[in-house]
Amino acid sequence: MSSRPAAAASPTPELIRQLRAQVDTRVERPRQRVFAAPPELARLLPDAGLRAGSAYTLDDAGALLLALLAEPSRAGVWCGMVGLPEVGVEAAGQAGVVLDRLALVPRPGDRWLAVVAALAEVLGVIAVRPGGAVRPADAARLAARLWDREATLLVVGEWPRAEAALRVETPHWSGVGVGHGYLTGRDVTLTVTSRRIPGLHSARLLLPGPDGRLGTAPPVPAAGQPTTTGQATTKGSLTAVGQATGQAPSTGQLKAVG
Repeated sequence: MSSRPAAAASPTPELIRQLRAQVDTRVERPRQRVFAAPPELARLLPDAGLRAGSAYTLDDAGALLLALLAEPSRAGVWCGMVGLPEVGVEAAGQAGVVLDRLALVPRPGDRWLAVVAALAEVLGVIAVRPGGAVRPADAARLAARLWDREATLLVVGEWPRAEAALRVETPHWSGVGVGHGYLTGRDVTLTVTSRRIPGLHSARLLLPGPDGRLGTAPPVPAAGQPTTTGQATTKGSLTAVGQATGQAPSTGQLKAVG
């Protein structure tokens, strides 16, 4: 008589389906937190907000970055900015960021990645300008930390496997007369590309509007129609005056000269 055990029968597809159904009913799958975004931006983002554990890239540290920090901070979330010494606190407050819930590390040096990892333990949304090229392995380790601590990264620059890329294009300032006056707002085209949602998504926004915050831009006049009086483009004709070095200008403080 053979002492070899009988071979086990291979599970059928139906048995596998039943087992998976039982597991799904007994195990509650974790749902990652989604931080609030301004309504004008939320409709362009994959999760209608900033998904915890993800990184989003921006092309500069201007009004868009502050708008993305403002909404979570107003909802009670602590935010941080790392390696962004040019962003002024006054401009952040005018954009709606709650300064009592904003941590600043303007010059982290070569240890910027370690600083971001440490802040992810206590902050919800962290904005950073990388101090150098980011290796995929380092980005993966930080992504694991962000996922575990339910934090979101806003990167000024490039980042491996970012959830989405946000770009500001065709800026157009308003409020300037013929060679004189003060700027009151800027309308831009915001484009968003995402790994999970194919295609390019865009919207025309006030960034910032006359109150210093994000808003919806008025419709663009049809071809051949005159534009609104007092509008000017930013290329080659405007000069910022009276600004302290290293601070982002706020609306109402830029003057057109010449």
